Amino acid sequence: MTLMILGVCAFVSLVVGIAMEGWPKGAHEGLGIVASILLVVFVTATSDYRQSLQFKDLDKEKKKITIQVTRNSCRQKMSIYDLLPGDIVHLNIGDQVPADGLFVSGFSVLIDESSLTGESEPVTVNAENPFMLSGTKLQDGSCKMMVATVGMRTQWGKLMATLSEGGDDETPLQVKLNGVATIIGKVGLFFAVVTFAVLVQGLIVSKYQEGTIRSWSGDEALQMLEFFAVAVTIVVVAVPEGLPLAVTLSLAFAMKKMMNDKALVRHLAACETMGSATCICSDKTGTLTTNHMTVVKSCICMGVQEVGTDNKACLSEIPESAVKLLLQSIFTNTGGEIVINKDGKREILGTPTETALLEFGLSLGGDFQAERQAAKLVKVEPFNSTKKRMGVVLELPEGGLRAHTKGASEIVLAGCDKVINSSGKIVPLDEEAISHLNATINQFANEALRTLCLAYMELENGFSPDNTIPASGYTCIGIVGIKDPVRPGVKESVATCRSAGITVRMVTGDNINTAKAIARECGILTDDGMAIEGPDFREKSQEEMLTLIPKIQVMARSSPMDKHTLVKQLRTTFDEVVAVTGDGTNDAPALHEADIGLAMGIAGTEVAKESADVIILDDNFSTIVTVAKWGRSVYINIQKFVQFQLTVNIVALIVNFSSACVTGSAPLTAVQLLWVNMIMDTLGALALATEPPTDELMKRSPVGKKGNFISNVMWRNILGQSFYQFMVIWYLQAKGEEMFDLDGPDSNLRLNTLIFNSFVFCQVFNEISSRNMEKINVFKGILNNSVFVLVLSCTAVFQIIIIEFLGTFASTTPLTSSQWLSCVFIGFLGMPIAAVLKMIPV
Repeated sequence: MTLMILGVCAFVSLVVGIAMEGWPKGAHEGLGIVASILLVVFVTATSDYRQSLQFKDLDKEKKKITIQVTRNSCRQKMSIYDLLPGDIVHLNIGDQVPADGLFVSGFSVLIDESSLTGESEPVTVNAENPFMLSGTKLQDGSCKMMVATVGMRTQWGKLMATLSEGGDDETPLQVKLNGVATIIGKVGLFFAVVTFAVLVQGLIVSKYQEGTIRSWSGDEALQMLEFFAVAVTIVVVAVPEGLPLAVTLSLAFAMKKMMNDKALVRHLAACETMGSATCICSDKTGTLTTNHMTVVKSCICMGVQEVGTDNKACLSEIPESAVKLLLQSIFTNTGGEIVINKDGKREILGTPTETALLEFGLSLGGDFQAERQAAKLVKVEPFNSTKKRMGVVLELPEGGLRAHTKGASEIVLAGCDKVINSSGKIVPLDEEAISHLNATINQFANEALRTLCLAYMELENGFSPDNTIPASGYTCIGIVGIKDPVRPGVKESVATCRSAGITVRMVTGDNINTAKAIARECGILTDDGMAIEGPDFREKSQEEMLTLIPKIQVMARSSPMDKHTLVKQLRTTFDEVVAVTGDGTNDAPALHEADIGLAMGIAGTEVAKESADVIILDDNFSTIVTVAKWGRSVYINIQKFVQFQLTVNIVALIVNFSSACVTGSAPLTAVQLLWVNMIMDTLGALALATEPPTDELMKRSPVGKKGNFISNVMWRNILGQSFYQFMVIWYLQAKGEEMFDLDGPDSNLRLNTLIFNSFVFCQVFNEISSRNMEKINVFKGILNNSVFVLVLSCTAVFQIIIIEFLGTFASTTPLTSSQWLSCVFIGFLGMPIAAVLKMIPV
């Protein structure tokens, strides 16, 4: 709007100027304003275009999804964009259907079609209802699907073709800053109106005294226009259109850099929110640990053994009948698969837990394909987080039905009433045996092992696939302990979070002893913290939760709703800014509830990724700390920019207003003010919004929800610098001619050039001082930010060009070398003054 007013102003200036002084002399002022407007528009458009390109790159990255496909009888991983009709796609719980297709085989398949139909009720897919549509999600079960149509021919593609994607919502910081910008704009408008009124009143009073109030010359009309241009330019300078630009630039820059640090930001606001995070609720498996699991201990037939790569010694101690049952349980009751890949090598596909068990089965000499072909699968109940186990029913070659189950040790063991003893006989599970097995589970858990119990039962022939698999009456085959080592760097990252005032809590579905052992190893569980189990937590009253939640550092055996409840309580009751990590479909409610949801890029399901704000591409906790550091960097960078911009605003407003009131003319012309506006808005945003984060950022407390954006430190720096710059310009106006020995017809023009030049160099050096709002050393790491150095260099070069070569447009005149040095020195003096200001405590 202000640029449009200036455009009108430029047009009138051109018409009056050419009419009065002819072409080209009369056109200089108007063309100068036009050139300045074009420059502002060009730079803003360029930065907006660059930002849109960055979002396109990020969008491409966001859509990179790999799935498991059987093509030419070979099972392989490939991008959803490489799918062809006829491919067989393997889908598991939580996956998004990548194309339209037909159900081939599978178990207990429930599809959530709400994204396509709006119906929240899941649809059962089987041989009678085989149609599967792209964009829908598997809520339960697992299946194979034959691809029928891909791309824009699918139902989802047709729907997408009718929609155009909406823009990003404004982030909370942008909303806050738009409020600041509006207030500053209104103040600027008030000053502009008053300045214009004072200047016009001065002209009318002088004409009235001369008695020429009724006759107006072209020069006087041009002067009126100049007054209007100055008033409009005060508005232009006052309206900080650079604020939204600075936020967008800073966020886009942070998003691009975070991609290099293995974090994909799906929502722009997430960059900034993560900087205010006060609490991180982290998953254990795959986030704090490596998610490459191996069986390291077992208790088969009541005997505890260490497990290595060669398990022949282990086999000799287990009866043959028990080994057969164990291998049948491992290879048939699994969501994983052992395949031969394109290179002819054996590859184990499946979740890390399944992979560990399959590796264990192979090390015992088992044959996956032979076991799968020997028995026919009658029913499969895939693992889910509520039951915490999975089961299958087999039709045996010799006739009869057998059920196998595996899952959380305490839950499966509670469903057992018999056990295989050391001689291979099935005996009742007495008190002694139960206490031995429970002690084994606790021992494994205390060693930070994830424990799984495997059991089986013979079924009556009357079992129907429509029946659920029984939950009790099983015979315990054994317990395995699976090790998932802590990721390198996690302990240091947790310590960094603690020093940054961020509380890290572990929320896991694992056994409490395993969770505590890992939490201690990571440095999460301290002496004054507590660990609690999900079932205990959900039974607590609201009053008990108030005292309990601040102490909780570990929550084990938690259900999705426990995690959701914890996050909700932290956000609402304790007013924390909560970040939550998750990888499973079951984590979606907590990810959605959190201020910032962090989904795992490798282990995460599509449902979890859809619910998240940031996707951690390497599933590493250290990356989450990097995201927090970048978030804080964005917030601090915007604060630096606002500090810099408000200083320029205050000085430009007061100088032009006071000068207009006292002398009847403004020392800074419309073109000059537009150049200052350019320095402080677009170029200032580029320079200060792209500062990379430092480790110092993680040594201060988080801002949280209630922190004031413009802090006391910022006000101290703004007012101190503004006072210095105002006094310098006022002194130059009053004593400048005397100080620089200026006389002659162009002395006033030369003085105004000196004032303009000194003012610009004050901003250049203030920009350097704004790099750090509290530390005196502002040069640390300056050369690491090439954008900052480039912007400062360009500003200085353009300033030289404006003063020395564009005098007629910018109302300036070339200066001598000593005058140049004086201007630079006046600007540089602002830096030691800024350093002294930083010593004043606030």
